[in-house]
This record gives sequence, structure tokens and C-alpha cells, in this order.
Amino acid sequence: MKQKPKSKKWTTVIAAGALSVITTSVLAAYPDQPIRLVVPYAPGGTTDLIARIVAPKLGEALGQSVVIINKPGAGGAIGSLSASREKPDGYTLVMAVESSHAVNPSVQKTPSYDPVKDFSPISNLANVLGVLDINADSPIQTFQQLVDMLKADPDKYTFGSSGNGGYSHLFGERFKSVTQTDVLHVPYKGLGPALTDLLAGQINVVFDNLPSSAGHLESGKLRALAVAAPERVKQFPDVPTYAEVGYPQLNTPSWFGLAAPAGVPDDILETLNQAVKKTLADPDVIKRIEQQGAVPDYTTRADFSTMIEESNQRWQQVVNDINFEKL
Repeated sequence: MKQKPKSKKWTTVIAAGALSVITTSVLAAYPDQPIRLVVPYAPGGTTDLIARIVAPKLGEALGQSVVIINKPGAGGAIGSLSASREKPDGYTLVMAVESSHAVNPSVQKTPSYDPVKDFSPISNLANVLGVLDINADSPIQTFQQLVDMLKADPDKYTFGSSGNGGYSHLFGERFKSVTQTDVLHVPYKGLGPALTDLLAGQINVVFDNLPSSAGHLESGKLRALAVAAPERVKQFPDVPTYAEVGYPQLNTPSWFGLAAPAGVPDDILETLNQAVKKTLADPDVIKRIEQQGAVPDYTTRADFSTMIEESNQRWQQVVNDINFEKL
């Protein structure tokens, strides 16, 4: 007896069901190979250190290794641009930090990437605390004494930065604006050389990340007058926050987060977000991040997206306010 052919309707239903099974299987399999994490800065810096603390535990949470790829240059632009052009499959991630994903694009005439549109935010990882350093031999003992000194002798004193248009430069410009002082900017090729000259007494002030300065502060070679932190730092309990000295506008730690190229499926992004959440709850990870002068900070994808957008708006306003000649 001749078998009656299946209707087109049932064929469509069967095909759709098969496609659903395949799609679910593919998503459920993520990740099934190692993941590359692009660090757009050189090894040994704050961004690299945080990435290397997080990567092993993140790999454990995902069931695959997370391999660090350093691609430094152009204030984080080279590595960030490279990552933005990778296939949006969740196998290439990038350290999205405030300097590369807010400050750098704000000072460029024609940014090579859009920090909002070209990336899929995953989560913040840590907020790195900022610190105002002076040489320990300086007679200045308090933040207010520094402000008074700068007002009494405009243009006589100097602050060093990592380079023209870098985070430490623009933070110094914000400092000048909110304290209504004037201090001459001296750009260096990185904060390391700036700190060397501060230690030698060649410049007066450096606005640094706490991890870079902690050793000099502990040795007594530098003195901290204020930190950008939600509360006083355990390592340096005698150093007030910017909010405590009357300038809450400066009390903004620098964020260091994780993103992927734009277009990664939501299921994969959520898997990554939950893996970050698990990683940042690990006591060893928390301890090691705090040892770097930072505060672990898991966020939802939506909250990290908002953080990036608001930070871009804030730094663009700073650039406009100081009439910065874009690079």
C-alpha cells in the first residue's frame, strides 16, 4: 500500500524542531575552545595585572582556559581596535578600561573605534583607586596645604602624567578645574618615568593609580594627600578620600572591565557575565585584587553599559571645558 506523503505543515514543524535542537546544542556547548582575552596595554601594568588575576578563575567558571594576549600601543587603541574587529562569537574578549574606552576616544579627532557601539559590555571587574602623590621631602602635609600653595604661586609648580591626553593628564586638568588652581602639566612616556622624576624632586605632583604608587608610599619615599575611593584604604588609613577633603567630584576610581566585540549573542554574553560574577565572589580573587589597590566590582551588563556611556560623556565634557586640542 502506497504511503501517504507528509504534509508541508508537518515537514516545517519537524524542520523547525530540528533547528531548535541544533541551536540549543550549539549555545549549550559554549565555550568549547579556549578564549582569548586581549589586554590593550603592556605586561606588568594595572590592566594586565587585573586580567591575570581574573583569567584563571574565569576559565574555571567557564570550563575553558582564558589566554591573555597583550596588544599595547596608542593609549590602548591598538588592542581595542583589534578586538573590536574579531568575530563576535564569544571567543575573543577585551579588557575595557576607562582610559581606553572613555578617555582615549575623547581626546582623538577621529577615534579608530566607538567605545559604545563597537563593543558588547560584559561586566566591570574592578575599580582601581587613584592617589595624589607628592615627594615625601615636601613640606606639604595635607591636601588643603597643597591647594593653598598652588593658589599662592600659580604656574610655579608642576604635575607629571603618562602623556598628553592620557587619564592622568585629564585627571590633573579636572583637579585644576574643581580646586581653581593652576599647575603646569609635564607629559611623560608613561607614569613610571613621571614617578621617577617625582622621587627625584624634579616635579611636584603625580596623579597615579594606587597600585603603581603603593610600594613608594609604603617605603616612605612618597606621600599621599588624597585617594579616589569610596572609603579610606586599609593599607593607608591616614590618607583621606577626595570627598573627605571637600572635593567629591574627584572621588571617582577608574573602572577596569570586560567586553566583547559588538554582536555577540545575548546567551553567550550572559554566560560570560555569570562567570564573572562567580569569579569575583572567590575569596582569593577578592584578596589579590584588593592587594593591587583596587575594589572588585561585579555589575550587570546593563549597568556596565551605562557606566561606559556616562564615563564617555564626563570625559568629553572635561576635554571641552579645558579646550583640549584633540590629537
